[in-house]
Amino acid sequence: MIPALEVAVTAPVVSFRNPLYAGVQVCLPCPPPSTVGGFLASTVGGWHRVPAATRFAMTFTARGSGIDLETYHPLDSRGAASDPVPKDREFLAAVTLTIWLTQDLDLWERAFRRPVWPLRLGRSQDLASARTRRVELTAGPGSQRQALLPENLGKAGLVLRLPTAISEDRSRTRWDGYRYAANGDAKDRIDADYVTEDGQAVALLPPVHPDLITART
Repeated sequence: MIPALEVAVTAPVVSFRNPLYAGVQVCLPCPPPSTVGGFLASTVGGWHRVPAATRFAMTFTARGSGIDLETYHPLDSRGAASDPVPKDREFLAAVTLTIWLTQDLDLWERAFRRPVWPLRLGRSQDLASARTRRVELTAGPGSQRQALLPENLGKAGLVLRLPTAISEDRSRTRWDGYRYAANGDAKDRIDADYVTEDGQAVALLPPVHPDLITART
């Protein structure tokens, strides 16, 4: 068995824009690893305080979804502000993001107890809250359910191309393939790193720290 920190993050409304689509607000069904990494970095006050080898596993659920209107302030071809434009925005409602961390548990426990910056999941206006608890994980396979998995680890769910890490100057992005079953009916047994006491597969994702980005786009 291995000790881990389980972080349950909840938010009433979130929106994760798919960066592969320009000019429209297409919402991803779950947050990319880079978004969750940035969320972790906000709790400790920036990437310079995040251990470079930090990895995590995650599951994500949303109880609803919808579309509303949001005012955008686009820039013109010269980079100057242009007239505001209303556009449809897809969003997810009543969400729960569960994160498992297996290293630097004291650091993350303190960070979530007193985060340096307000907890926001995705966009700056989407506030979130978090609860932590110490758990014990065991080695072995578990059920996929609504875990985000590396693409080659399972066969169920939607295949997504997601940003794993983004350089701090935003000039480079590392992309990887993942699988995610939003409806939660993926009952496949996954040969993950660990499993929780209730059978949830805990699959550690690639490191998300900007310093570890390779020249891969």
